[in-house]
Amino acid sequence: MMRIQYRAPSGEVQLEVTDEQLHELLQAREGCLWIDILYDSTHKTEIAQWLKAHFAFHPLAVDDALEEAHVSRADDWQQYMYIVMHALALESNRTLEMLELDCFLGPNYLITVHGLPIRSLDQLWQQGLINGGNAASLAHPARLLYALMDRIVSDFLTVVDGLEEEIDDLEHEIFSKPNKATVSRIFRLRRTLLKLRRQLGTMRETMNRLARDHFSMVRESDRIYFRDVYDHLVRLYDIVDGMRDMMSGALDSYVSVSSTKLNEVMRTLTVVTVLFMPITFITGFFGMNFFADGFNIENSSIPAQLLFGACLLFLMATPPLMYWWMRRRGWMRPTLEDDDLAER
Repeated sequence: MMRIQYRAPSGEVQLEVTDEQLHELLQAREGCLWIDILYDSTHKTEIAQWLKAHFAFHPLAVDDALEEAHVSRADDWQQYMYIVMHALALESNRTLEMLELDCFLGPNYLITVHGLPIRSLDQLWQQGLINGGNAASLAHPARLLYALMDRIVSDFLTVVDGLEEEIDDLEHEIFSKPNKATVSRIFRLRRTLLKLRRQLGTMRETMNRLARDHFSMVRESDRIYFRDVYDHLVRLYDIVDGMRDMMSGALDSYVSVSSTKLNEVMRTLTVVTVLFMPITFITGFFGMNFFADGFNIENSSIPAQLLFGACLLFLMATPPLMYWWMRRRGWMRPTLEDDDLAER
């Protein structure tokens, strides 16, 4: 799908442009011509031929624009610029969807090429349909490119906010009910943050070039706008870097919590074993055959029933006494880690 809008210097918007009018507009070099191309695999050849025929783009640049596997960059071809950027969307499973956007920036035109719909681009397109509205920000291709980049980077904030909420939920889960799925969430979120950090790094360098280097397609007065986008990317990069550190800490916390819970289980089992160890020893050593025919204590006037009752009382008293002794020794006190978990 291809759509065209031309904004005249007066601010009037024209949506229908024939091939003859397109040639005249490119020769006049006035106003701002925006051509948006949403392609699929079945129309790549036709789009490539149309771009080469009307704009004389280099075949390598056209081939790159119709292939989605490039990092963000800005190439200067003297007569035009080829710029690659990426829009992001956060999936429900907290993974990133990368939407590549290829742009050709010329003296009075901007061509955007992408394989999937991009929400921020569609919003800016609808804004550009208003006659006279925001004429200063949309009347020059470089300013239009800035407006598009600014909207894309603004959407990054939504992605970052969603990831921050996921980290908060994950930390709560770690200190409440950690399970095997928690580890999968941690590593999936770490991969997402690593991918986002890498993407922000490449886009930051691209914006730095547009803001500092001299390009014939970018006016001196427009460079400051790209510097504004660059500053936003720098802040986002620092935020994501801090979130990566938080995820490393979350993984360490998960290991610590799991070890503490395992130690608690082992301590409980050890206490049970120690409490019943004297009972097991006594019953196993004497056999407890008080009423058997073979039971005989020479010169003893104590009845077997009394001996059995005394032994039973001793066996019943041993576990509480052992428990009291262990508490007195301080072995039953909660550890420092348990106190920390309770506070959290």
